[in-house]
Amino acid sequence: MLIDIANVFTADEVDEMRTRLLAEPWVDGKVTAGQRSARDKFNRQLNEDSALGLLFGQRILARLSENALFMSAALPKRIYPPLFNRYSGGEAFGFHIDNAIRGIKGVRERVRTDLSATLFLTDPETYDGGELVIRDTFGERSVKLPAGHLVLYPGTSVHKVNPVTRGERVAAFFWIESLVREDSQRSLLLDMDVAIQRLNAQQADDESLLQLSGVYHNLLRRWSDV
Repeated sequence: MLIDIANVFTADEVDEMRTRLLAEPWVDGKVTAGQRSARDKFNRQLNEDSALGLLFGQRILARLSENALFMSAALPKRIYPPLFNRYSGGEAFGFHIDNAIRGIKGVRERVRTDLSATLFLTDPETYDGGELVIRDTFGERSVKLPAGHLVLYPGTSVHKVNPVTRGERVAAFFWIESLVREDSQRSLLLDMDVAIQRLNAQQADDESLLQLSGVYHNLLRRWSDV
């Protein structure tokens, strides 16, 4: 399941966020890479202890908590605090798979990476390359979204970021531990939730809606891990 969540932030909000982030100190992106993926990772990241990064990370999570599509698709239980990266001058990140478990710095809490998310903070017309390429059972899919849009995809996916050959690509990225760890089950629940919302908007038969809503919640009850 690969989902494009549009307009998480406005163009003005993204411009302000990107401008302030770029003025901060950045470090080698290998600091958060595993032993295997570090060999293929060439980018820079905002220091995890950056007060501005923490502030913007909280802003991202607050905005997403109000986004119906994100909440329905991710069914979040825990979310790793957003990090920020940048690519330019040919920097890239080769094919890799994210660590299954990530510990949150400074606390004992750990997050199972059921879902990965990338929030694009740069307009695609301003840089060449930098596509997020996700490999799944349908082959390879290339993602390069407008600034302020977010892509959500399974953490089990092998993926890469193509070299940025012109301009600069800035993004936020993070992981979600879902109440429902299996991607196919989350996909079915999302389809059902969207159908229920559509039928509600159409003022469909109350008895049918009650029955369908009951099926949704009973499946969620069966599949969820709280």
